[in-house]
Amino acid sequence: MADDNVDPRFTVMQPDDWVTEWNDGKIGFHKTCIHPLLEKNLDKMIDGRENIKIFFPLCGKALDMKWLADKGHTVVGVEAAQQGIEEFFTEQGVTYTTEDAPACNGKLFQSEDTKLRIYCCDFYSFSRDVEGQFDGVWDRGALVAINRQDHRKYTGIIKTLMAPGCRQLLSTVIYDETKYNGPPHYVSDEQVRKLYGDTCSVEQLCEEDAFEEEHKEWNLSALSERIYLIKPK
Repeated sequence: MADDNVDPRFTVMQPDDWVTEWNDGKIGFHKTCIHPLLEKNLDKMIDGRENIKIFFPLCGKALDMKWLADKGHTVVGVEAAQQGIEEFFTEQGVTYTTEDAPACNGKLFQSEDTKLRIYCCDFYSFSRDVEGQFDGVWDRGALVAINRQDHRKYTGIIKTLMAPGCRQLLSTVIYDETKYNGPPHYVSDEQVRKLYGDTCSVEQLCEEDAFEEEHKEWNLSALSERIYLIKPK
């Protein structure tokens, strides 16, 4: 169920809309480097562990996935746009295989060593029945991308995927929402704590300026990014 009635002020996206964005090359959300705030806070998620399994919701072709796999971790992503998945493996020079994934009504793309696995499916079709639970989650661009009325549905799935010792890093963006309707959507500190606080501890790790020239096109003059550490209680 959705959280609230659809607010006409905010853009509503369906999985096919994101596929169209990829097809049209409208992927300004993609970062062409390892995310600096992931690098800065990685130790908070890894917590001294080796060879952990890390989940990337709405992963796109994030370079962070191969970076973590090269460190010995297993990375599992979910992405609706097959184009993004194929570009990831091709651009990273990783040989991959494909097979049907009936448990999520999708398709699995995976590296030969299985350290990188990406499911092409609707996120809401994914569950712990597909891959079990995870030791870490890197949510950059997922919670802020989904429709606002689906926040609780989305985080409900994420919480079931978090193993007892899981450590999630969540990235949110902060800006004047009277000037831009998203996505990415503004998610307040209060909203984050309401969405996760029932079963998880929530700690804000940092907030840094993330304003770029392109954000002027959104009628914004300021934008910052927050990183949270979220752990099951």
